[in-house]
Amino acid sequence: MRQTRTISRAMLAALTAVLMATTAGHAKQAEAPVTVNSFSGAYLAARVAEADNDLDDAIAYYKRALNFDPDNQSMQQSLLLALLSDGQFEQALPYADKLKAVPEVERFSRLALAVEDFRKGRFQPAENMLKLALSSDLDRLISGLMTAWAREGAGDGKGALQALDALKGPEWYGIFKNFHRALIAEAVAMPAEADKAYEATLDDLSSAGTAPDTWLRASEAYAGFLARKGDKQKALFILDRADQFATGRVSINELRARINDGGKIEPTAASATDGASEVLLDVGSALNRGGGEPFVRLYLQLALALRPDSDATLIQLAAFAEQQEDAQTAIDLYRRIPAASPLRRAAQLQLGLNLADLKRHAEAESSLRQLLAEDPDDMRAYLALGGVYSSQEKYADAAKLYDEAVAHLEKPDAKVRTDGAQTANWNVYYQRGIAYERLKQWDKAEPSFREALKLAPDQPQVLNYLGYSLVDMNRNLEEALGMIQKAVDLRPSDGYIVDSLGWAYFRLNRFDEAVVQLERAVSLRPDDPVLNDHLGDGYWRVGRKLEATFQWRHARDLKPDADVLAGVLKKLKEGLPPVVEKATAEEPSSPPAPAATEPAAAVQGEERTDAAPAGEEPATATAAAVVPAAYTVQPGQSLWSIADDVLGDGHRYLEILKVNPKLQRNPSRLFPGEELVLPQAH
Repeated sequence: MRQTRTISRAMLAALTAVLMATTAGHAKQAEAPVTVNSFSGAYLAARVAEADNDLDDAIAYYKRALNFDPDNQSMQQSLLLALLSDGQFEQALPYADKLKAVPEVERFSRLALAVEDFRKGRFQPAENMLKLALSSDLDRLISGLMTAWAREGAGDGKGALQALDALKGPEWYGIFKNFHRALIAEAVAMPAEADKAYEATLDDLSSAGTAPDTWLRASEAYAGFLARKGDKQKALFILDRADQFATGRVSINELRARINDGGKIEPTAASATDGASEVLLDVGSALNRGGGEPFVRLYLQLALALRPDSDATLIQLAAFAEQQEDAQTAIDLYRRIPAASPLRRAAQLQLGLNLADLKRHAEAESSLRQLLAEDPDDMRAYLALGGVYSSQEKYADAAKLYDEAVAHLEKPDAKVRTDGAQTANWNVYYQRGIAYERLKQWDKAEPSFREALKLAPDQPQVLNYLGYSLVDMNRNLEEALGMIQKAVDLRPSDGYIVDSLGWAYFRLNRFDEAVVQLERAVSLRPDDPVLNDHLGDGYWRVGRKLEATFQWRHARDLKPDADVLAGVLKKLKEGLPPVVEKATAEEPSSPPAPAATEPAAAVQGEERTDAAPAGEEPATATAAAVVPAAYTVQPGQSLWSIADDVLGDGHRYLEILKVNPKLQRNPSRLFPGEELVLPQAH
């Protein structure tokens, strides 16, 4: 459907290129604590609180359970993990010491004690503490890298590199080993070795797909290393190459500006403690996109214990809090970003949006207005404040604000300014168009959409919104359908955009075609009530009334908004009225679906899309070409374009998803250099 939410935190994060993935955050509801008077009651209450991501209550209940059974190691283990995940490092240490000889939990207890040794400068004890009786591949990677840093801290640079050489494991170890080899070699004044290791890290594009944040941090570290050596030209080349993978990343833009200005650039790891913190940051960031979410917060909190002012770690933790719908924790973390950090302003923008999520709209507006006053040319601030207005349906205020933004665009283009302060200008016009469309001022909305398309001709959101709006008004139908189809081609795994195409067919009374697309949309977003409602409408129009009733009931049970629910209940009672031939005579049976957000560098999961849409025959290749067993993703490619270019039919992107399970969490997130398995030719 046409997208009606104007700007989300996830889209803003992508635009500001802080490289964090977010979802809509909500305030934790204050509830009276449950009184427990038994060990089992306390234990069960703790587990429920932990499942709800309520670490404060979980910790309280685990402590209560230990009051009944002080020597219970299982409770001590659970309490240790909860304390570490909540950032209560000092309080966790006594439990870590008690459990350091317990094999089942030593991967965390001994790691926490090693972190404390690093903080105290006790590097030999830290190395001893990192020796584990039981360990997984991940544990061996962490302990091996941190052992190398412990030796570096003890003054044994050669021994540090030898520790990395001795670290054997899966292929995905490579990017972490090479990056930390470079950092250690730089720290011990071995520039030739550091240069070689940095090059190896950046050449490992396959592993970069597994750990993009680590690859990008390595790019920044290498550029800083080159700049300190006086090789400004190559340093800027490295940043330009990184910019192709993460356009507009704030830290890259800021580093480029400092290199050009001849400013001082500190090493990424100026000490062994910094290096150990970097290990935990890299691992935590990689896990946040690879199914290891339960341990992300724990590793990031340990990284922060080693380096409390690390802006990169604070940003990652805040993003994780947003994923857990804990807006207040995200706000607290954003407020800790150092004032001198290049990420400070972007963090303040995110902070404002989290205040809005907590319905603290006046605070959010005041905070964002202050940022605009400090820099009236920062388009990110206009977008953030406009999003706060639109979340309250204050579209007139939003339209006025975007008019101000356009007035500050001296030379509109689709690029991000080199200082990182200005977002892609197409989005300002796009958001202004939405605001005026919601105000039913199409004469002002359409020119804004058209201007956005001039700046970003292949932007699927703009194509989708403008195309659907034209269909809805029965204008320029051929052009409009072409826009929506192009949006689907560009983002075939976006259920909302696919729904737009189906709903456009529905509005034009092309019901058979509508059902095909609406079924596919629901297969991509099965838990969205509006998409299920639309599919019910489609089934009704093609005579599949029993299935229509099922879809409407399912939409009802998914707890839609009040206006959607009212329409669904009416249809369950009365069905749909007879078809009116004129496409614009029938109003949509439910409001547009929520907007699909732009993917962030560190993106949230998507619904699985490995099943073909109901009623749709599997796509076949148009040519019996020889298909390679593996394929390396190139910059700018999508699953659709890969399927079209290599397999001969864009619809075969579903087959690529089937043989690459790692993509099913987020099919839209591809990283250049990532290795994909391709299905066999038909």
